[in-house]
Amino acid sequence: MSSPAVPSVLFVCVHNAGRSQMAAAFLARLGGDRVEVRSAGSAPADIVNPAVVEAMKEVGIDVSAEVPKVLTVEAVQASDVVITMGCGDACPYFPGKQYLDWQLDDPASQGVDAVRPIRDQIEQRIRGLLAELGIETAA
Repeated sequence: MSSPAVPSVLFVCVHNAGRSQMAAAFLARLGGDRVEVRSAGSAPADIVNPAVVEAMKEVGIDVSAEVPKVLTVEAVQASDVVITMGCGDACPYFPGKQYLDWQLDDPASQGVDAVRPIRDQIEQRIRGLLAELGIETAA
């Protein structure tokens, strides 16, 4: 199990097929083993959005094997930081957690050209989050 010194971050969106998958992948890549990463959706899709898979592949990150996961109370309880992306009231609230809501366009039903700017916004927010958590980014 992870040591208490490693912060745990949970990314939540509705389908867990786009924004939260990209955010989790960037955090895992840039944070390495210095952060624990989870993602989930309030109404998960069957697969990760193919345009998201393609856009992430362009920056050297393969999310094609990821599977959208359902949001559980346990996942929220086990996380230090919960970052929501358009899931509204579907996200459970627990006192003592840090909650952030990232307003990002939904890549659902969008082509890769529309996904790229969302991907790039997410990467910048992840870099900012790592700085806030005092975690140096991996190469």
